[in-house]
Order: sequence, then structure tokens, then C-alpha cells
Amino acid sequence: MKVAIVTGGNSGMGEATVKELAKRGWQVAAMARSKVEKEFRGDVAEDADCRRVAKAVLDKWGRIDALVNSAGTTKFVAHADLEGLSADDILGIFRVNLVGPFQMIRACAAALKASRGCVVNVSSVASILGTGSSIAYAASKAALDTMSFSLARALGPEVRVNVVAPGYVRTPWQVAAHGADGAADLERRFAERAPLKAAAEPQDVADAIAWLVEGARRVTGEIVYVDGGMHIASPR
Repeated sequence: MKVAIVTGGNSGMGEATVKELAKRGWQVAAMARSKVEKEFRGDVAEDADCRRVAKAVLDKWGRIDALVNSAGTTKFVAHADLEGLSADDILGIFRVNLVGPFQMIRACAAALKASRGCVVNVSSVASILGTGSSIAYAASKAALDTMSFSLARALGPEVRVNVVAPGYVRTPWQVAAHGADGAADLERRFAERAPLKAAAEPQDVADAIAWLVEGARRVTGEIVYVDGGMHIASPR
């Protein structure tokens, strides 16, 4: 029996990952602030919630083999609008996108070492392009990448730590943020620039995560871009 925790597991890429790992025979605890089993409800920005959920998983199944940090947040602010982000906005985004994964990894570290398990952190191509929903979001994902490299060294050789960095992904989150027409326009513009001329589906990201969890035995400290090649696209 293999056991995984997936944060942000109630929607989008996290939900697709929960379903993919379950299909492969894993026991999966989907952690989120709502719409998940009560014992796994929690906010990754709160260290007590991270430790409680890790303990609940160990109490239920006795082990943790994989941790997927998919929970994330942002504020949509044009990058040129420097007055659009307050210090509290930036700190709030970093609490979820950077501090949250750190706290979850810390809470699960001993169990992951015991099982010789792995961590997959969900970042974004915005981390290297300086694009995306806001400067704070891009910066938080760049920090997540760097933290992943550090933790890959710190937790090896027992635990592998890798990153999946999507580009535009067709999720309900995009529609909620931009409306159906706005999301469709963003996807079209992304696809026009990406070498593969297509945006990703949540399942594409889930497939990459599942490979890093199950098939990449000698891979650690790496970033897998699921962005249709956007990170190598020609400049505008």
C-alpha cells in the first residue's frame, strides 16, 4: 500500500492528481480548506493544520510515501501596477505558495524518510518568465523552485524533491478569475506563443506528477515544465 497527501486536492490540478494516484492504487488524502474529508481539512498556511493532517494520515494508514504540494493562491494585478499589491497581499501569497509547502514538507519529513518517499511541488512557468497573475505570484513560485533545490539536498538520499511547472492550465480557477470569455482569450494567446500551440489540461499535470512520484527513481532537484514549451518560446 502506498499513501499520498495532495494539498489543494479539491479542484483543478490537485483534484486531477488525487484521481490519478487513486486510479493507480494509492490511498490519497486530499487536503484543502473545504470539500474534502473532515479529517484532512486544513490551511497549509497554518503550521498546526499541516502537522494535524500529517498525523491524521499516519494514524489512518501508518505511512506517507508522497506529498504533492498543489495548493496555491494569487491576486490578479497587472505587473505594471505597482500600487496594486500591498505588503499584506505579497505576504499572504507567500504564506500559501511558499511557507505552506515548507510546513507540509516539515510535517511529513520523518514519515517520508522512513518510506524513502518523494515530494512534488507545483510551481509555474511564471517562476522563470516573470509573468502570470501578479509579480507576487511569480516571485512566490520562483522562491518555491529554489526551496525545492535546497530541500532535495537536505532530504536526500531518502527523499526525492522535484517540481512540476505548468503554464496556462484549463481549470475552473481561470474561469472564476477571468470569466469564460476572458479565460478562453488567455488560453488562445498562450497557445499562440507556445511551441506546441496548446495549453494544458489538469490531467496533463497530474500525469507528470504521477511520473515523478512513481517512475523517476533517480530524479531529484528537477523542474518538469508542462507548458507546451512556453519556457523556450521566442520573445515577443
